[in-house]
Amino acid sequence: MSENQPSTLPHEVIEAIEKRLPNYPENQKQSAVLYALHAAQHAQGGYLTKELMDGVALFLGMAPVAVYEVASFYSMLSTAPVGRHSISVCTNISCMLRGGEALLEALEQHLGIRAGQSTPDGRIYLKLEEECLAACCGAPMMMVDHVYHENLTPQQACAIVDGLE
Repeated sequence: MSENQPSTLPHEVIEAIEKRLPNYPENQKQSAVLYALHAAQHAQGGYLTKELMDGVALFLGMAPVAVYEVASFYSMLSTAPVGRHSISVCTNISCMLRGGEALLEALEQHLGIRAGQSTPDGRIYLKLEEECLAACCGAPMMMVDHVYHENLTPQQACAIVDGLE
């Protein structure tokens, strides 16, 4: 980051990125962009604003558009407000064959929302269809806040969601 340009990143995000930078080649700090965006999203409460993305670009010495491209490509990053808890239900072939679509339908009905929406209270975000969450042996499965839950029935999935604050 340039010394004469103030960062729009919160102090805790800057500290988190600076701790991670030694993991990357010194002249390749833009390699930390995915981690930096994740840290910024976490600090914001689950989504990235344009100001945060611009701050990451400035901090890492990148063109803002390059940061926007990363933020819009990866499904674990959101550029709009979403619920506090993020739920992904795998509906790819292994999960589909073992009830993944029924799992998703049960959650949609239970929560009163469709995939890609958040509950009105802002508690749950049911992500749009995931291509694959790489837990085929545990199908059907869902990921809740980056934690895998496997071999689920629709009733178990709803009970997990009900246990979220």
